[in-house]
Amino acid sequence: MNTGNTEVTLTNREFEILYLLASSPGRVFSKEQIYDLVWEEPYFGDYNIVMSHIRNIREKIGDNPSKPIYIQTVWGAGYRFNKNISSGL
Repeated sequence: MNTGNTEVTLTNREFEILYLLASSPGRVFSKEQIYDLVWEEPYFGDYNIVMSHIRNIREKIGDNPSKPIYIQTVWGAGYRFNKNISSGL
């Protein structure tokens, strides 16, 4: 992945999550949906693994966690990719 002129290395899971969100800008995905679609299996435990991957992606792409531009948190619902920007990702 290349953000501007800096190459960013993502794990397979991180890439799949980012691709899922960026492929449907503005659509909110719950943590459960993200897990089910990316891991391709139902999950019956703690969804902190999704939150951890989102945090890692934000750090790697320079998306300020306190004011994210690309991956936005929709409180109580999940995550979405900002549809109001043209992705430089």
